[in-house]
Amino acid sequence: MAATSASDRPVYRYRTLWVWLLLGWTVSYADRTVTGPIVSYMIDNDISFVQGVESPFSLGGLIGSLFFAGYMLTQFPGGYLGDRFGHRTMLVVSVVWAGIATILSGVMTALLGFVALRVITGLGEGAFYSNDRSVITEQTPPEKRSFGMGVVITGLSIGLTLAFVLTPPLIGLGASVFGTEGAWRMPFFVLGAVTLVVGFGMHAFFKGQGDFRPVYLAALRGLSGYTVVFLVAVVGVYAVTLWAGLPEWVMAGLVAVLALVLIGFIFGNKGGEVAPILYNRNLFLIYIAFIAILWHLWFFGFWAVSIASDASGGESFSRAALTAVFFAVAGILGFPAGGWLADYAKVKGWGRKGMLSSFMLILGLLTLGFGFYLSNGGQSLLVIGVLFFVSSLFFNALQPMAHALAADLTAPAYLGAMFGMMNLVGEIGAVLSPAISGVLRDATGAWNAAVMLDAGIVLVGFVVLLFIRETGAAEEPSGVEAAS
Repeated sequence: MAATSASDRPVYRYRTLWVWLLLGWTVSYADRTVTGPIVSYMIDNDISFVQGVESPFSLGGLIGSLFFAGYMLTQFPGGYLGDRFGHRTMLVVSVVWAGIATILSGVMTALLGFVALRVITGLGEGAFYSNDRSVITEQTPPEKRSFGMGVVITGLSIGLTLAFVLTPPLIGLGASVFGTEGAWRMPFFVLGAVTLVVGFGMHAFFKGQGDFRPVYLAALRGLSGYTVVFLVAVVGVYAVTLWAGLPEWVMAGLVAVLALVLIGFIFGNKGGEVAPILYNRNLFLIYIAFIAILWHLWFFGFWAVSIASDASGGESFSRAALTAVFFAVAGILGFPAGGWLADYAKVKGWGRKGMLSSFMLILGLLTLGFGFYLSNGGQSLLVIGVLFFVSSLFFNALQPMAHALAADLTAPAYLGAMFGMMNLVGEIGAVLSPAISGVLRDATGAWNAAVMLDAGIVLVGFVVLLFIRETGAAEEPSGVEAAS
């Protein structure tokens, strides 16, 4: 709820806000992450969707990449619309949209329809990130901003964990209802329903904030206009490349080109309106570094179960999924710890850049070590789980550091557009990572090369961060006061 201070500025219960946004992250990430384990199940059980496919891992990676194509393309429009219609309005629209699209994903009987629904799910979820980061910035005291971002984004790890842990039993439940062929539908139905509950609960919470004026229809019209164009573009690329017989990595590359076209459109048509977040050298370097961050996230977020299964010599789906949980669960510690450390460094006058770049370097070196372990025949699920967990601690900790640093460098009126642009650029990595990694797995018969490529990309991201100058921070937003 929001009260009013003597100066007529709203005072928010920011900790309760954190809880609701954390739940939003949880269901959103469970909805998107479940695709990876479900595709692995389809491949293992030769479900009709993948029967006769010569390169099933490439196809599976492509499905993940197309989801992120939708997610990527609405990053900037979602933030831009949030700046116009209200960030809280866009958050509710995003979560409810994702719940409906996830349920419908489980209804599809044709591969093209399944791909289209995954793209539509991504298009709706793409409006969440930029508005979530903006609301935290607006309603949280500045000295707790990074910690709040870390606490909230813990939902990412909880959602990843739930997707890895719940998918096998939900598929088992689905088998008893729909048979082996349709068992994969059950996770979509259950998670989609839970997402809708969170979306309606979020609306009820925001409604209790006296200054909340939802304009859902206008926001939905605005988002739908972008969605129709992007859906036609992404599914069109998919259909044309299939017809032409082009490999999956080419298709993912063409989708990334769509992102570059959108970025060019933003510069050409919105350049004057949002110039402070387009022509800021330091922000642009953060955008570029985020390509490496999201490449890493969705390499392991999509393929962790398969990596654990292959590296261990073909362990069961359930045991491999439990091992993959170590990558996800580390964020429950890493995200809030990284946020707290970034705030501590800021208060001490050290700035956030040093700690951010150090953690990026450590992540790259740990991933490189994991690659060497696999290349030398390492098969222990225990060792793989430990490597997942330790590297993920540093990876998850560095994300709220980067978010808070970017917010420090952005004026309040441009927060939605800035976070949207950051994730639009960064999601190029998420689009390319599952597909290219799947192609490497099919080509080499192992995950070693894909892990080494991931490590190299992370280390390039570290070098990019070194060129950021943590100066010229934007003025802190006024009217944010502490409330319990």
